Amino acid sequence: MKTSSGFRKYIVIAGKRNVGKSSFLNALIGQNISIVSNVAGTTTDPVFKTMELYPVGPITFIDTPGLDDVGELGLKRIEKAKKILYRADAGILIVDSLLTTFEENIIKLFENLEIPFIIVINKIDILKNVEKIKESYSKYNVPIITVSSLKKEGFENLGKILHEIIPEDEEIPFLSDLIDGGELVILVVPIDLGAPKGRLIMPQVHAIREGLDREALVLVVKERELRYAIENIGIQPKLVVTDSQSVMKVVSDIPDNVPLTTFSILESRYRGDLEYFIESVKEIEKLKDGDKVIIMEGCTHRPLTEDIGRIKIPRWLTNHTGVSLEFKVWAGVDMPELSEIEDAKLIIHCGGCVMNRASMMRRVRMFKRLGIPMTNYGVVISYLHGVLDRTIKPLISREVEF
Repeated sequence: MKTSSGFRKYIVIAGKRNVGKSSFLNALIGQNISIVSNVAGTTTDPVFKTMELYPVGPITFIDTPGLDDVGELGLKRIEKAKKILYRADAGILIVDSLLTTFEENIIKLFENLEIPFIIVINKIDILKNVEKIKESYSKYNVPIITVSSLKKEGFENLGKILHEIIPEDEEIPFLSDLIDGGELVILVVPIDLGAPKGRLIMPQVHAIREGLDREALVLVVKERELRYAIENIGIQPKLVVTDSQSVMKVVSDIPDNVPLTTFSILESRYRGDLEYFIESVKEIEKLKDGDKVIIMEGCTHRPLTEDIGRIKIPRWLTNHTGVSLEFKVWAGVDMPELSEIEDAKLIIHCGGCVMNRASMMRRVRMFKRLGIPMTNYGVVISYLHGVLDRTIKPLISREVEF
């Protein structure tokens, strides 16, 4: 219950009205969370329930209104239910009859949004044609289970099946694949107002640890000492990693043939989708007067006088585009409501150092489904300073045109 929403899996329960979605959820969790009645359309708004489901882990089930609701109000409920799907890690389609166009449309929605799903045949205590129903859905090649929500039967393997269909996010190294044992990696760590007193920020510590684990030589310097280190250490660095805000000074202090990237770009590959972020940053050139740009952060912190997300990036972006943009800051580990972000023309996310890859990728998938370009601080800063082609080169095997 204390696990933040950014680290839980979201499972959407969908189906027609009166098919037993609410009864299914109540039977699963052993509580009367959703209102149940024989009147079709009893559930009018999505109902959220958080629990621990073995072996999936912390999970939030979302009970949605029937997607065959009628009338003007019913259509609004359907649209609200569909928007919830953008947040889903997986779906459960509840059915109690042979396949109809309603179920076909829901399945098409799952497939178009690339949401893995299972089919649950409910009410097997009263249905007479369970095998025929199962056969009508077999063409979709997804797991099909049968349950009785009334008798609370058939739920034993649900967690195991959901765990099998929810994709595990790929484990990606931070920088260990970019260096070998005995090679030199220089980490440029400015100590400015944003630096925590007496310690380093997580990406810097992460880079040091992976470098040491790789048996590499890890040299940590401030930006003012970088040129001296390059000229006097006697070994050409295999890689230089810098704070994004110091990238222009670092570029001027190291030879052109020394590979260079930034901590934030390493973070974007490690936790997110670097290719997507690189493609999305090009949307900067399409921004017009009045467009909304959302600065998104994975944590909350007290803003600094020259805060990178709230002050510097908006200033650089405005100077680059020459247009008047609307900037909105959204911070926190919870997922934003669609009403807060669906009209945005660009999302610029922080490195996400307090997030895991699963929670960052959930945001990536959501914005892809919504068709909203998403990039990150490091990619944007390098792009706006004209050095993105160089800072992504150690991580991207192909040439990228900007």
